[in-house]
Amino acid sequence: MNPFPNHSEVLVSSFSKKEVEERLSMVTRDVNFLDYEERLQKGCKFNGKLGKDAFRLSLVVDKPDSFLPLILGKIESTPKGCILFLQYRLFPSSAFFLGFWTVVTLALAMFFGFVSQKPIYALLCLLACVGNYYFAWNYFKRKISLSKEIFHEILNIKVVD
Repeated sequence: MNPFPNHSEVLVSSFSKKEVEERLSMVTRDVNFLDYEERLQKGCKFNGKLGKDAFRLSLVVDKPDSFLPLILGKIESTPKGCILFLQYRLFPSSAFFLGFWTVVTLALAMFFGFVSQKPIYALLCLLACVGNYYFAWNYFKRKISLSKEIFHEILNIKVVD
């Protein structure tokens, strides 16, 4: 079980593997973040890399967003279309900082609880740890739904609830 926010889904498309790759390539750019002019260009929905059978995408954003999901996808061909395996996860740097602050707040909670004998401070640290994690999961879920909506729109997939 992954302790960091993540989500996975499997999409079945009637489009061929090649058609899906073409649709994704029309809305994806491999951006050089050091080139300011290239970053200002509009029209693309995703930043990332498209490979032969897999891709790595994230939404194009105007301002930094720590909880933006990284979409790792794999495309498999079938006789009547293709299957897309998508995995949404935090960027490695965001996962590192979430893990770092979780460990720090838990260590402070144990220090204040067992060493300093200050249960109020220990409880505050524990609440900060849980609050940080809760915030990360909720914000990540909101960003996943936005990414899924755009991804499904590109592939013209009707979602049935």
